Amino acid sequence: MSAGRILVVEDDDSLRRVTQAQLEKSGYQTATAADVDAALEILREQPVDLVLTDLNLPGQSGLELVRQIRGDYPDTVVVMVTAYGTIETAVEAMKQGAHDYLTKPVHPDVLKALVKRVLERKQLIEEVHQLRSVVHQKFGFENVIGRSPKFRFALETASRVASSDATVLIRGETGTGKEVLAKAIHYNSPRRDRPFSIINCGSIPRELLESELFGHVKGAFTGALTHKKGKVEVANGGTVFLDEIGEMPLELQVRVLRLVQEHEIEKVGAASQMRVDVRIIAATHRNLEALVANGTFREDLYYRLSVIPVLLPPLRERQEDIPDFVLQFFQRARLKHNKQSMRLPPSLMPYFVNYRWPGNVRELENIIEWLVLMSRSDEVTAADLPDSLRGDAVAEEPVRTESSGALSLDAMERDLILQALRKCNWNKTQAARHLDISRKTLCYRIAKHGIEREDYGPEEDEDSAAVGAGDDN
Repeated sequence: MSAGRILVVEDDDSLRRVTQAQLEKSGYQTATAADVDAALEILREQPVDLVLTDLNLPGQSGLELVRQIRGDYPDTVVVMVTAYGTIETAVEAMKQGAHDYLTKPVHPDVLKALVKRVLERKQLIEEVHQLRSVVHQKFGFENVIGRSPKFRFALETASRVASSDATVLIRGETGTGKEVLAKAIHYNSPRRDRPFSIINCGSIPRELLESELFGHVKGAFTGALTHKKGKVEVANGGTVFLDEIGEMPLELQVRVLRLVQEHEIEKVGAASQMRVDVRIIAATHRNLEALVANGTFREDLYYRLSVIPVLLPPLRERQEDIPDFVLQFFQRARLKHNKQSMRLPPSLMPYFVNYRWPGNVRELENIIEWLVLMSRSDEVTAADLPDSLRGDAVAEEPVRTESSGALSLDAMERDLILQALRKCNWNKTQAARHLDISRKTLCYRIAKHGIEREDYGPEEDEDSAAVGAGDDN
């Protein structure tokens, strides 16, 4: 931990110099003041981590200094030091916002230990705030990639229910981002500061899943040598994410139903239930209705889980989002593997856009990282692409960039639209269908990019309204 900056406020010159010397010997930066006005002047000029202040000061008292620091410098910790160590004074100092209280004479070892403890706690609090800020930036709904109408609808639904405790069932193919969306719901909810516990119902062996979920008591089975908390209990106050809920054994589903319905769990080997306060988010790539019909998934659990159903579309149904993913994953992979000089030419974008992506976003991210690691030079070429991409794509004319260096999303979007229009003989209805967007969205983007028709062939389509009409961006 870096040395903190400490302000010593003491009207006794000798004691002030001794305290300063003890702190500087321990490696701390210090400043000193003899009264409240001088202390506030120092606080206005530079940040201070900890203030050690005497109670009896000339003019205003140390308690007044505590009040002003709490109001104007809430991140600064205050410790009261006084020869008048009554319980009433200590209580009053704490009420005003003092973190701790010491009585004179203060032994150097006691002072050193207290300062170390206070500053370490302050650093931990600052790190937690920083981590929360990073988490919010990562999982804020506004930072989730996706412009396609189907995905925006799913995101809007998740955003609207995040602040509630409603149970959410996220459905979608493998790799569509169900866990990412579940985390976004949790970290944008009132439970954001409590645990987010992930239980993959398909990856944990059946014989261990019950104990993993609910915990067990000592002696519940061979090898249960101690009491163990399950992931649900650990997440108390937070969110439990039941991933691949469709893989859960039928005999365990009744226990999960009780959790969802009554917020109660029973540890393996326990004689009674215990209450827990958790929000449930479940996810599956399976057709739960078909599982209910064939008797492998409980109907009552299905309805309890699907209070708020959210369907994530596969990547092949959100082609307009693919360039954004490519750019983000490519930048991330370059930084991760220290290959910042590597380039991905825009001319390769049609290969990514036209591929079907059976593994969805996860497959795309893996392929981008593979390209960064395996490409033969600092510029990715079509020859570097996996056979699956080169086989499915129709490599049309190169996509231009605004400048010769970096990828330009606007330029790529403009040329992809041009390619679709040319392929469909400038019939906007057919071109919109080819791009898997609405005709109104296509008209808006044609106007946005200033695209003008290049030929005068047959009538363009049934609607001759002005380009750009009906903006539904």
